[in-house]
Amino acid sequence: MRAFRRLLGRYHRLAATAVAALAAACAVVALRPETASVTVLVAAKNLSGGVLTARDVTTAAFRPGTVPDGALRPGVPVAGKVLAGPARRGEPITDVRLLGPGLLAAHGPGTVATPVRVADSEAARLLSPGDVVNVLAASATWEGAVPARVVAEGVTVLAGLGDRSDHGALVVLATTAEQAVRLASAQAGGHLSITIGPRG
Repeated sequence: MRAFRRLLGRYHRLAATAVAALAAACAVVALRPETASVTVLVAAKNLSGGVLTARDVTTAAFRPGTVPDGALRPGVPVAGKVLAGPARRGEPITDVRLLGPGLLAAHGPGTVATPVRVADSEAARLLSPGDVVNVLAASATWEGAVPARVVAEGVTVLAGLGDRSDHGALVVLATTAEQAVRLASAQAGGHLSITIGPRG
């Protein structure tokens, strides 16, 4: 019986030592700072969209598993590219936020990005990426004004370039190649305006 008690006591001491060691190891892991990180490009300030400059972006480190898919890494050139919509300071810049193949992929095959100048800058200011619009063209001849006609129906706004002047505002639309041709012809012969419809 005495030998059994000694054996049982030794077992308890070993078990207590193992538990203490495990608790210490867990504490060390919990207190150790996360050393692994992924560095990506983020907005350096609140951005309204439009053409980016090198000063508009900076880098930030994120823990693995928290980085959005398609986040751009340092070294990817972004100056001169078009941010399709507003971004908050510190927000990662992803491929689908920039005007290009990533953004167009969401609109199906055969989609092209078509810049058009809308005559009414204030109306263009109401637009946000994802809005669905009809584009109308109006022109004038020596006989007088010609009634406006729809030249592109149900097209999606990709971006507003922030380029507003006396000649209107530049907007980028997701169109088919055929619609792009009609828009170019209409723009050359008159002024373009828009009506805004429901999304989706």
